[in-house]
Amino acid sequence: MTDIIVLSDPRVAAVPLDDCAEPLVDIRDTPQLLLDGRKADGFGAYARTRSGVLDRLLRAQRALPSGTRFLVVEAYRPPGLQREHFEAYSAALRAAHPEASLARIRELASAYISPPEVAPHVSGGAIDLTLCAEDGTELPLGTEVNATPEESDNACRTNAPNIDATARAHREVMRRALTSAGFVNYPTEWWHWSYGDRYWALLSGQRAARYGPVELPDGTENSAPPA
Repeated sequence: MTDIIVLSDPRVAAVPLDDCAEPLVDIRDTPQLLLDGRKADGFGAYARTRSGVLDRLLRAQRALPSGTRFLVVEAYRPPGLQREHFEAYSAALRAAHPEASLARIRELASAYISPPEVAPHVSGGAIDLTLCAEDGTELPLGTEVNATPEESDNACRTNAPNIDATARAHREVMRRALTSAGFVNYPTEWWHWSYGDRYWALLSGQRAARYGPVELPDGTENSAPPA
């Protein structure tokens, strides 16, 4: 974890929140963006994001090289679902590392799944995405989106040394486009970028986060429907 601020770091939780009350909007209403269905849920939560994030994502896509597009995999994640993911991964890590302290398990887990109380996805400010060709064919970026540190030998880290030159170049294309639009990357996950949340505020030197935890609109449920 050297030189990487993980989401379990107390400095993240200490960032003040000044929510600007931007609404969640549906990416599916924006034909300029491609949306993948692998994380689809019955309420369409995965396709929601804050309106300001959507604007910045479109700006970032315009900065991509000709013939290249973003493929959005997941945006908003309801608090209940985030908690389920974090607890399940923490349980798997406890089984694999029975000697580790609870604090160490929390640190390890937060390299892949954010603690619910500071999770960027819960704020509507985070986007998991990759690059694709105009026809939607995914470009190689070294690992699958959402590859765990264990299964990828840490190649999921944005600056991982154990990826080939093509994947590294594609990650750099993403970095240039997304940072030009104001996003920050979570460096343990090359696919995870955010704006407006507490992690963004800490890395950007902002006084406060623009987006805090938000619920789904229209009275929808706060977790994915039963399988």
